[in-house]
Amino acid sequence: MGTSYMTNPVVFLIDTLFSLYILFIVIRFLLQWTRADFYNPISQFLVKVTHPPLKVLRRFIPSVGKIDTSSIVLALALQMLADFSILALKGVMVSIMALVVLSFSQLVSLLINVFVFAVLARAILSWFDPGNYNPASSLLHSLTEPLLGVCRKVMPDLGGFDLSPLIAIVMLHLAKMMILPPLSQLAILIG
Repeated sequence: MGTSYMTNPVVFLIDTLFSLYILFIVIRFLLQWTRADFYNPISQFLVKVTHPPLKVLRRFIPSVGKIDTSSIVLALALQMLADFSILALKGVMVSIMALVVLSFSQLVSLLINVFVFAVLARAILSWFDPGNYNPASSLLHSLTEPLLGVCRKVMPDLGGFDLSPLIAIVMLHLAKMMILPPLSQLAILIG
């Protein structure tokens, strides 16, 4: 009784703290990848919060082109540590390969979710505050424009209605439905 009573709050704390920090790393990675404004206050916050471990990792893990591989390695390592801790607290043991696949699938899901929420936020901000500058809308524009630009090229002009956010969200959800189940099955098979 005592173990299960404390397990859920501890799992919640581990999941929340790790998820928040991993989210910061993933957003920083995406902002670097899309070459968003480095001097934006939100970018500066993300850099300051994630810089200490990335500074150490960058000594050993070089970037590959525009891809900051040290951010990917850090996010995956932290996700694996969080998943291992949570599974161990619940009394579940999995192989290292299953843990890698499980953690990788969770990072892919997070990445897709970041894009979904960024597209939604950008669309909502465009309704309420069109044309005005603020740090969040600037970063949302930088983050989502590569995806929305591709959607605009595919979608015909509808007389001033921009349906690219809707198309992007549908495509992101389809990607999630097509990518995550095979990864989950692979983790179970390796298990």
